[in-house]
Amino acid sequence: MIDMTLNPNADNPAQRTPLVQGGMDFKDVSHAVCDISERKTPKIWFLCLLASLSCLGLLKTAIIYLIWEGTGIWGLNNPTYWGWAIVNFVFWVGIGHAGTLISAILFLLRQDWRTGVNRFAEAMTLMAVACAGVFPGIHIGRVWCAYWLFPVPNQMTLWPNFHSPLLWDVFAVSTYATVSLLFWYVGLIPDVATMRDRAKTKYRKIAYGVLALGWTGANKHWQRYEKAYAILAALATPLVLSVHTIVSFDFTVSNLPGWHTTIFPPYFVAGAVFSGFAMVITLMTVVRHIYKLENIITIRHLENMCKIILLTGTLVGYAYAIEFFIAWYSGVEYESYAFINRAFGQYGWAYFIMIGCNVISPQFFWFKWCRTNVIFMFVISIFVNIGMWFERFVITMTLSNDFLPSSWDYYAPTIWDISTFVGSFGLFFTLLLLFLRFLPIVAISEVKNCIPEADPHHGDHH
Repeated sequence: MIDMTLNPNADNPAQRTPLVQGGMDFKDVSHAVCDISERKTPKIWFLCLLASLSCLGLLKTAIIYLIWEGTGIWGLNNPTYWGWAIVNFVFWVGIGHAGTLISAILFLLRQDWRTGVNRFAEAMTLMAVACAGVFPGIHIGRVWCAYWLFPVPNQMTLWPNFHSPLLWDVFAVSTYATVSLLFWYVGLIPDVATMRDRAKTKYRKIAYGVLALGWTGANKHWQRYEKAYAILAALATPLVLSVHTIVSFDFTVSNLPGWHTTIFPPYFVAGAVFSGFAMVITLMTVVRHIYKLENIITIRHLENMCKIILLTGTLVGYAYAIEFFIAWYSGVEYESYAFINRAFGQYGWAYFIMIGCNVISPQFFWFKWCRTNVIFMFVISIFVNIGMWFERFVITMTLSNDFLPSSWDYYAPTIWDISTFVGSFGLFFTLLLLFLRFLPIVAISEVKNCIPEADPHHGDHH
C-alpha cells in the first residue's frame, strides 16, 4: 500500500506521494477530465472567448490593411528591415517547443510525471506554431506570392531560393507542425473514444466517434497505438533541436556584428525550451485551478517544470555571458561595439529587462518554497515570457547600428506592429479555449497508468 501521508516534495523518490493524488481510481480520472467538456459551458468561458475573438479580429484587420497598404505601415526603416515580425515569429516558435519536449523526449526517457501535463503542452505547441506561421507569410510584402516559398512549379519556372533561411524556416516549421499534429492526434485517440462512449447526445457521439477512428480498446489496438506513438516520439525528438536551430540560422548566416556566432543554435534551443515551459506553467496553473485538477496536475508536476526552467534559464544566462566573451576575444571592434551598444546603447533598457527576467528571476527556483508556491511560480513564468520576447527584440534591434553609421536609426513600432502582435494572442487563446471546451485536456489513458490500480499486482499482499 502507498502511504498517502508521504511528502510530495521529498527529494528521495521513494518518499514521494503518487503522481495522481486524492485516492482517485480509473472512473474518477475519466470523470474529472471528461466532465470539463460535458458540463454546461461556464459564463467565464464565453467572456474569455469574446475577448480572444476581439483580439483575433484585430489581427485580421491588421493583416488586411497590411496587404492593402504594404509593409510600410510597420515601423521598418533602412537598417531595420525585419522589426517585430521576426521577433514575434521566433517568440511563438519558442513557445511551441515545450509540448514536444514534454511529450516526446520525456516519453522516451520514461518520465511518468509528464502524463499530467503532456496533452495540454502538445496542444499549446500546435497553437503557438499556428501563430508563428502567420509572420513569415505576411512579412514578405506580397502575401499573395507566399506560395513561392514552396517548391511547386509555376508559370514563370521559378524555384525557391534554397540559399534563403526564410525557405529553411518554411520546411523546418511545417515539418515540426505536421509531426506535432500527428503525435498529438495519435495520443488523443483513446481519450476521444472514452468521450464518445460517455456522450449523451447524438451529435457528440458522431463527432467523437469520427475522431476516435473506431477505437474499441482491443489488445490489437493498444499494440498498434503504442508502436505508432513510440515512432512519432522518436521522429519528434530531433525536431525539437532542429527547428529552433534552423530558426537561429536566420541570424547566424548573415555577416552582421552580433549575429555571426556559432553559439546561436544551442542558445536558441535552450531559450525555446525555457520560454515554452514558462508558458505551460503560466497557463497550466490557471487551468488547473479553474477546473479543479489539483489531484491530477500536482505540485510535483509543476515543481519539475520549475527545475527545467531553472536549468534552461541558467543556460541562457551562460549564453549571454559567452556572447560578450566572444565579442571581446574575437578582437573585432565592430563585434565589441555591437555588444557594448546592446547593453548600454539606445536599447539598453530592453537589454536589462531581458537580463532581469531571464537570468535573475529563474534563480529563485533554487529554493523549494519558490518551486512549490503556485502563485510565485505563476509570477516568475510571466517574467520569463516577457524576458524571452525582449531577448528576440534585443537581438533584432542590433540591426539599428550596422556597418554604416550614416544609416543608423532608431526603430519604433507602429500601432499596426502592436496590433498584429496582440492579435496573435487572440488567435492563440481562441484555439486554446476551443481545445479546453471540446477535447480532453489531460491524457486520461496515460494518467491511469500512474495510479496503483494499473499495477497488475495491485491488491496482491502475498
